[in-house]
Amino acid sequence: MLNEKDCQFLLEELAKIAKAAGQAIMEIYSDDQGIGVEYKADDSPLTRADRAANTIICDQLEQLRLKFPIISEENKAIPYEQRRDYAYCWMVDPLDGTKEFIKRNGEFTVNIALIHQQRSILGVVYVPETKALYWAAKGLGAWMEAAGKREALQAQSFDRNDPALGVVCSRSHLNPPTEAFVNALNEPVLVAKGSSLKFLVIARGQAHLYPRLAPTMEWDTAAAQIILEEAGGEVLRHEDQQPLIYNKPDLLNPHFVAAARRAQA
Repeated sequence: MLNEKDCQFLLEELAKIAKAAGQAIMEIYSDDQGIGVEYKADDSPLTRADRAANTIICDQLEQLRLKFPIISEENKAIPYEQRRDYAYCWMVDPLDGTKEFIKRNGEFTVNIALIHQQRSILGVVYVPETKALYWAAKGLGAWMEAAGKREALQAQSFDRNDPALGVVCSRSHLNPPTEAFVNALNEPVLVAKGSSLKFLVIARGQAHLYPRLAPTMEWDTAAAQIILEEAGGEVLRHEDQQPLIYNKPDLLNPHFVAAARRAQA
């Protein structure tokens, strides 16, 4: 396991890397020549910004004195027969919220996490539009820096029976399982956010639950999960209430619910 000094070093370096990727993203975001949208085999969008950010992140991760294999959304898939031997690996989404980027609503992020024995132990999320930086490492707390101010993140304490819980989900596209989840709550208040910002509003104490009863990939959640966990929250598989794990044979996440701090009985 990495020691605290190593973690602090990596967090400082990841902050620089994420900001460099974010700057490249914003240059394309404001480019009059357009953002260059293409579509992958699964119909998910890909832009020049995804590629540019991925190149910056991977190149700079490979230059660190602490070197680990990289699993990135935009890199060629690595067979599980090779990945299963990784003690540590990076999990990267160079532009999380590509659809939000295309809509130009600012709700997209750069996500970089370090995985150790299938658990996310360190992560950075950067919001290029607002220049807000979020980070956490196992046992070192969760933090946010925005507009020159740094603050510790603390998820709210809540009970599932409380009225008016903040639930992070779409206002207009609730699938049936999510609708059933929401309807079982006591007068919930829906909070709309894009990308990994869904986790971060909970980590900041601005919402309580994020039911994701639809597909996501490991790189979508790894960095934000450790930030929410270090803020006192949790990210549990919907089927068995166990934490999400990473570097699985299939990099598709199961359905899960991210939550703030559970009130003690």
